[in-house]
Amino acid sequence: MKSKNRLLVIVGPTASGKTKLSVDVALATGGEIVNADSVQLYAGMDIGSAKATLAERRGVTHHLLDVLDVTDEASVAQFQQLARSAIDSIQAVGAPAILVGGSSLYVRAVIDPLDFPGTDPALRAHWTEQLHRLGSEQLHQILAERDPAAAHQILPSNGRRIVRALEVGELTGEPFVATLPDYQSIYPNLTMVGLDVDRAVLDERIDQRVDQMWADGLVEEVESLPGLAGSLTASRALGYQQVLAFLAGDLTAEEAQAEIKSGTKKFARRQDRMMRKDPRINWIEYDSPNAVEQVLRLVDSS
Repeated sequence: MKSKNRLLVIVGPTASGKTKLSVDVALATGGEIVNADSVQLYAGMDIGSAKATLAERRGVTHHLLDVLDVTDEASVAQFQQLARSAIDSIQAVGAPAILVGGSSLYVRAVIDPLDFPGTDPALRAHWTEQLHRLGSEQLHQILAERDPAAAHQILPSNGRRIVRALEVGELTGEPFVATLPDYQSIYPNLTMVGLDVDRAVLDERIDQRVDQMWADGLVEEVESLPGLAGSLTASRALGYQQVLAFLAGDLTAEEAQAEIKSGTKKFARRQDRMMRKDPRINWIEYDSPNAVEQVLRLVDSS
């Protein structure tokens, strides 16, 4: 890479091969990787998040893996600070930084000028209690009266987002911004690469991944995390939520696996739709034999 301050971002839906490509590029450039997967922030949540093993990391330094306990509540605002700090530390020693993840929100929180209002535990608790008492649709009606623009952007079924909008509105006295700003990076030397996978191929890869996760001990991993069931955010992670339901007797093993597969496929489609909106992303085939060379050319030409 030409500039030591170059930031490379590798994105793509889950199971598209981001981990392998990012390690290959890091080895070719002397770069270091910054994780942008919210579940991989949690220590112990390894199998279900497809976290790179030590062998798969091949000696490449990875940042923001295992930095939270499962009982901690993750937030995009906290991640933004941690990721930007990690990128600064990598660039300070003259190494290329490689940000890797499938969440458009988490990636954009790092590279774009997004501001996140603070939180108020009392307000959050109040509106969460109202959510449980009234239900998301009725709470959405309250939001529509207070902040019509935010209500228009938030689905009536998205209770957590509705609670956040009401909290921010009451905390700041300002409308809740439910949409993201224009694509405008704070990093001048930015290259973004996306992995393109045919939907049928991706579905098959997801099925295979979930089967392998189950065989590798996903259930045992959940059982080894006693604080997971009562956590606010970690327990809702795709895969872990279904295993918890299985362990509680609410789902059979077959039903849990089927729900993980279908939920992951829907999640991957949402990831892809969101990323396709970003005009900065250069798309390459997920299985291209010269993917590393393509990435390096894109970096050097941008």
